[in-house]
Amino acid sequence: MWSEPSKEELAKIPKLYAQEGTHTRSKKVYLHFFVGNCDWYITEFDGEDIFFGFTDLGDPENAEWGYISFKELRDLKVSWLEVDTDKHWQVKKVKEVSKIVEAGGCW
Repeated sequence: MWSEPSKEELAKIPKLYAQEGTHTRSKKVYLHFFVGNCDWYITEFDGEDIFFGFTDLGDPENAEWGYISFKELRDLKVSWLEVDTDKHWQVKKVKEVSKIVEAGGCW
Protein backbone atom coordinates (compact mmCIF):
# COMPACT_ATOMS: atom_id res chain seq x y z
CA MET A 1 0.00 0.00 0.00
CA TRP A 2 1.50 3.32 -1.04
CA SER A 3 0.04 5.46 1.67
CA GLU A 4 -1.37 3.58 4.64
CA PRO A 5 -3.82 5.34 6.99
CA SER A 6 -2.36 6.39 10.32
CA LYS A 7 -3.33 4.80 13.62
CA GLU A 8 -5.12 8.06 14.46
CA GLU A 9 -7.18 7.90 11.26
CA LEU A 10 -8.09 4.26 11.89
CA ALA A 11 -9.05 5.02 15.52
CA LYS A 12 -11.67 7.55 14.31
CA ILE A 13 -13.61 4.89 12.38
CA PRO A 14 -16.60 3.49 14.32
CA LYS A 15 -16.49 -0.16 15.30
CA LEU A 16 -18.36 -2.72 13.20
CA TYR A 17 -22.15 -2.35 13.52
CA ALA A 18 -21.86 1.04 15.28
CA GLN A 19 -23.82 2.72 12.48
CA GLU A 20 -26.32 -0.13 12.17
CA GLY A 21 -29.40 1.92 13.16
CA THR A 22 -28.45 4.78 10.85
CA HIS A 23 -30.15 5.06 7.46
CA THR A 24 -27.68 4.09 4.72
CA ARG A 25 -27.60 7.53 3.09
CA SER A 26 -26.76 9.12 6.45
CA LYS A 27 -23.93 6.75 7.43
CA LYS A 28 -20.51 8.36 7.41
CA VAL A 29 -17.65 7.32 5.16
CA TYR A 30 -14.35 7.70 7.02
CA LEU A 31 -11.76 6.45 4.52
CA HIS A 32 -11.42 6.06 0.77
CA PHE A 33 -8.97 3.60 -0.80
CA PHE A 34 -8.39 3.39 -4.54
CA VAL A 35 -6.34 1.87 -7.34
CA GLY A 36 -7.11 2.42 -11.03
CA ASN A 37 -10.89 2.66 -11.32
CA CYS A 38 -11.49 0.61 -8.15
CA ASP A 39 -12.73 2.30 -4.98
CA TRP A 40 -13.36 1.20 -1.39
CA TYR A 41 -15.35 3.51 0.89
CA ILE A 42 -14.99 2.62 4.57
CA THR A 43 -17.73 3.20 7.14
CA GLU A 44 -16.73 0.85 10.01
CA PHE A 45 -13.67 -1.06 11.28
CA ASP A 46 -13.18 -3.87 13.78
CA GLY A 47 -9.92 -2.28 14.93
CA GLU A 48 -7.77 -5.10 13.58
CA ASP A 49 -8.36 -6.23 9.99
CA ILE A 50 -12.00 -6.05 8.90
CA PHE A 51 -13.59 -2.97 7.40
CA PHE A 52 -17.21 -2.59 6.35
CA GLY A 53 -17.93 -0.37 3.42
CA PHE A 54 -18.87 0.05 -0.21
CA THR A 55 -16.75 -1.43 -2.99
CA ASP A 56 -16.83 -0.48 -6.67
CA LEU A 57 -14.32 -2.48 -8.71
CA GLY A 58 -14.98 -0.49 -11.88
CA ASP A 59 -18.41 -1.93 -12.64
CA PRO A 60 -21.10 0.11 -10.85
CA GLU A 61 -23.75 -2.53 -11.61
CA ASN A 62 -21.85 -5.00 -9.44
CA ALA A 63 -20.71 -2.56 -6.74
CA GLU A 64 -21.85 -3.54 -3.25
CA TRP A 65 -21.69 -3.13 0.50
CA GLY A 66 -19.66 -5.73 2.36
CA TYR A 67 -16.66 -6.67 4.46
CA ILE A 68 -13.15 -5.82 3.32
CA SER A 69 -9.88 -7.18 4.70
CA PHE A 70 -7.33 -4.44 5.43
CA LYS A 71 -4.52 -6.99 4.99
CA GLU A 72 -5.84 -7.96 1.56
CA LEU A 73 -6.07 -4.30 0.52
CA ARG A 74 -2.46 -3.75 1.63
CA ASP A 75 -1.32 -6.79 -0.36
CA LEU A 76 -3.38 -6.07 -3.48
CA LYS A 77 -1.51 -5.06 -6.62
CA VAL A 78 -2.91 -4.33 -10.07
CA SER A 79 0.02 -4.81 -12.42
CA TRP A 80 2.60 -2.56 -10.73
CA LEU A 81 0.05 -0.36 -8.96
CA GLU A 82 -0.78 -0.68 -5.27
CA VAL A 83 -3.91 0.39 -3.41
CA ASP A 84 -3.56 3.89 -2.00
CA THR A 85 -5.31 5.85 0.73
CA ASP A 86 -6.98 9.08 -0.37
CA LYS A 87 -5.13 11.49 1.93
CA HIS A 88 -7.43 14.34 0.84
CA TRP A 89 -10.57 12.48 1.88
CA GLN A 90 -12.87 14.27 4.29
CA VAL A 91 -15.47 12.38 6.32
CA LYS A 92 -18.84 12.68 4.59
CA LYS A 93 -22.21 11.04 4.49
CA VAL A 94 -22.88 8.25 2.00
CA LYS A 95 -25.38 10.45 0.14
CA GLU A 96 -22.52 12.89 -0.56
CA VAL A 97 -20.30 10.30 -2.28
CA SER A 98 -21.22 10.42 -5.96
CA LYS A 99 -19.75 7.01 -6.88
CA ILE A 100 -21.87 5.28 -4.21
CA VAL A 101 -25.00 7.18 -5.23
CA GLU A 102 -24.45 6.51 -8.96
CA ALA A 103 -23.91 2.78 -8.28
CA GLY A 104 -27.20 2.55 -6.37
CA GLY A 105 -25.59 2.05 -2.96
CA CYS A 106 -27.45 4.89 -1.32
CA TRP A 107 -31.01 3.88 -0.53
